[in-house]
Amino acid sequence: MTREFDVVVERDSEGYYVASVPALPGCHTQAKSLDELMERIKEAIELCLDTEGESADDLHFVGIQRITIAA
Repeated sequence: MTREFDVVVERDSEGYYVASVPALPGCHTQAKSLDELMERIKEAIELCLDTEGESADDLHFVGIQRITIAA
């Protein structure tokens, strides 16, 4: 059985790429390259599914919005 998950990828101030999976709370990883990040997030997803069981949230990606707040 195959499943698909949306992955949010960001880059932190030190240049690391950070990936998280909204459907699996707590499922995230980081790496110096995007190729390495994709391998690591696949492993993280498998571990999260093993730990949490197959009960991932049934979320469907809509989009990302950037909001500016005056501080």
